Amino acid sequence: MKRISTFIMVLACTFASAQTIDDVLRYSTENLQGTARFQAMSGAFGALGGDLSALNINPAGSAVFNFSEIGFTGSNYHRNNDVLYGNSLRNTTDNSLELNQVGGVFVFNSSTDSPWKKIALAFNYDMVRNFDDEFVASGNTIVGIDNYFLNFAQGEPLGPLRTQQGEFIEDAYLDIGANLGYSAQQAFLGFQSGLIEPVEDTDQNTSYFSNAQYGNVNQRYLQSNSGYNSKFTLNFASQYKEDLYLGASVNFHNILYDRVTYFDEDGYDAESPIQFTTFDNLLHTEGYGFSFSLGAIAKLNQSIRVGGSYQSPTWYTLTDDTSQRINTNLAVSDIDYINFNIVNLYDEYRIKTPEKYTGSIALVFGQDGLISLDYSYQDMSKAELRPASDPNFTAENDFIAGALGAVNSYRLGGEYRIEEVSLRAGYRFEESPYENSDFIGDLNGFSAGIGYNFGASRLDLAYSRTEQDVNSYFFDGGIDSAALINRINTNIALGYTMKF
Repeated sequence: MKRISTFIMVLACTFASAQTIDDVLRYSTENLQGTARFQAMSGAFGALGGDLSALNINPAGSAVFNFSEIGFTGSNYHRNNDVLYGNSLRNTTDNSLELNQVGGVFVFNSSTDSPWKKIALAFNYDMVRNFDDEFVASGNTIVGIDNYFLNFAQGEPLGPLRTQQGEFIEDAYLDIGANLGYSAQQAFLGFQSGLIEPVEDTDQNTSYFSNAQYGNVNQRYLQSNSGYNSKFTLNFASQYKEDLYLGASVNFHNILYDRVTYFDEDGYDAESPIQFTTFDNLLHTEGYGFSFSLGAIAKLNQSIRVGGSYQSPTWYTLTDDTSQRINTNLAVSDIDYINFNIVNLYDEYRIKTPEKYTGSIALVFGQDGLISLDYSYQDMSKAELRPASDPNFTAENDFIAGALGAVNSYRLGGEYRIEEVSLRAGYRFEESPYENSDFIGDLNGFSAGIGYNFGASRLDLAYSRTEQDVNSYFFDGGIDSAALINRINTNIALGYTMKF
């Protein structure tokens, strides 16, 4: 019988959802991005303002501008991943070039004797996270991929895992995912690939065993990510008398994320029925979000400024679609029809990230320079998958509340001016979002930069580097294989601003 189409989409039921703590952390975390000046000082602008990306820290900062200006920044992102897995160390690097910031501020000075000296209207686009990344893990382990499929298969009746008379294998795969859920769908893949077999050859069977025989196996895992989390900000701020700046922003977020993983396994015993396995997965996520922020900056005297800001939760609305493919030497002949063209669509879901509080202090030494310190607090245990009433999210939200904790962040930056030249440097420290930092370690970073003021315009160059250890798990459930990654991100940013 001729196949009519191999591109089929279905709406998966809510209980088929596979959203986890990883999704919450992915969209709750913002990397140090923004203008080159902002990056060079490690983002320590909460009490300073006067920079378009400082609006992300404190929306009162736009009222510090004395002139209207526009600016844009491009950055080169270099990622270096040292991956330890199975006593084997692999290195992977990745580079990408992006226009990561574009914005402008319009300053209107008061022409009356009002105590409100000026107002500022600003807009700014920032790529707050660039997802482009890749790593390879390879090594020897005693836990094979058969354990992943056995975990999902145990308790699943055999009957639905068989293809029916005249039914295409890809139709059966999609139908099982839509009607029986993710677990049954993974059991179907394990059974049709020959990795697992039923204990009894009856439709009522619910117990399975592995066809893979080994003491240890060789595994190779490649994960490639791409996409971004961007923020578009509309800002209003005002200066009251000489010493107080107040501001508010509304933020519109946009997410595009793709993750493709390739998994290969071999090295089974010579008498093992299974001799090789490949298992690949593709995740595509799109969504949007909304947040707002409030802030104030006060001049205590000519040298000391303090700032405080509140960043609301971000409310994301997201959709996922997934594709899979699998093969072994025992797979049914039609297994290749389940491939990346066969797409599972999941119900729309939401993520609420926690609010963030920032306190800042800065010392300004006239025209010679400045030093600034920011402290931020965010309780990641308050993050939620929504709707919270969904019983499938209840258990994961309970896990999030227990596994995640408060994140304390510190940013220190300084600038020294020599006529038209500005020399900058900064340091950044951010605690792990996990209570147990073995999953994700603390982040440490430093930065440096230089700027040249032409009078009506300014050119800035920045270098920033962060380092963090991360345990990256190959699969969301069923098997706890993980690679330890030492992740070093290096950014070089070039920005240009022009007053008018």
